[in-house]
Amino acid sequence: MEKAKKIWLDGEIVNWEDAKVHVLCHALNYGTGVFEGIRVYNTPKGAAVFRLKDHIKRLMDGCKIMGIEPKVNGKIMSAEDIIEAHKDIIRENGKLGFTTDYIKPTVFLSGEEVGLNPTKVPSSLSICCVYMGSYLGEDASAGAKLITSSWHRPDNLCSPAGAKVNGTYVTSTLAKREALRQGADEAVMLNSCGHVAECTGENIFIYRKGVIYTPSISESILEGITRDSIIKVARDLGYTVVEKEISRSELISADEVWMTGTAAEIGPVTMIDGRVIGNGKVGEVYTKLHEKFVEIATGKDPKYDCWLDYVN
Repeated sequence: MEKAKKIWLDGEIVNWEDAKVHVLCHALNYGTGVFEGIRVYNTPKGAAVFRLKDHIKRLMDGCKIMGIEPKVNGKIMSAEDIIEAHKDIIRENGKLGFTTDYIKPTVFLSGEEVGLNPTKVPSSLSICCVYMGSYLGEDASAGAKLITSSWHRPDNLCSPAGAKVNGTYVTSTLAKREALRQGADEAVMLNSCGHVAECTGENIFIYRKGVIYTPSISESILEGITRDSIIKVARDLGYTVVEKEISRSELISADEVWMTGTAAEIGPVTMIDGRVIGNGKVGEVYTKLHEKFVEIATGKDPKYDCWLDYVN
């Protein structure tokens, strides 16, 4: 990750090193915040943010679920305000010669408070730009190796599984580290019913017997925006896509498996728990979807131009 020069924090553009909070910040101590990860692509029309409006809608929904107001200097920020702030900070860093490919907004309880009833704790909004490159590594296009994590995906009885809540991602961190310790690239997490849920930061798809399957929203997964994009693109390309419960047996015996996420984009999987997926090579269906996704994200398919928010 390469750091940008500037960060948007509570209505001001500040130097990266000056974006600070107190050690008793409630979000730091209790995980009380909501965040997003959003990709920025170079297109023939300049920098464009992929599905920015949808990401900010999910951010606002997460704030509602957590009971956190996205308030800056006493004013509750609208979705339009936050969208414009994203464009402002991308432009500002661009003027300084920095290329943003990933942007991370966070609404968090920044006030100093010890306790679990933060009703009067003020909130903050930060928007950080970075250059991430390939999240899963430069060799990811050849196919990732996965394990099934011993850590389960938190379900809706213990956390708001559909929102990107800061504290919830402790489990994802544990599962990711478990995978890396075992020589894998990523981990699949099951839900409390033992069904396939998602990876540590990605949704998951399988292609089996001529049909694309992905876990349904009720399986305690994140309502991934890249997931939604791939479902729509696959159907537009003529594939049947079914959202349902997926067992470990179905996952292992699939002809193809791939992951989707803002950071990871769309990445193939060729091995899970030491078992080869399909013929062990990157699959034909994945390849078609990946090529179309890149075409869309880089502004080369006008049919999907509504998914791009141009910075300038």
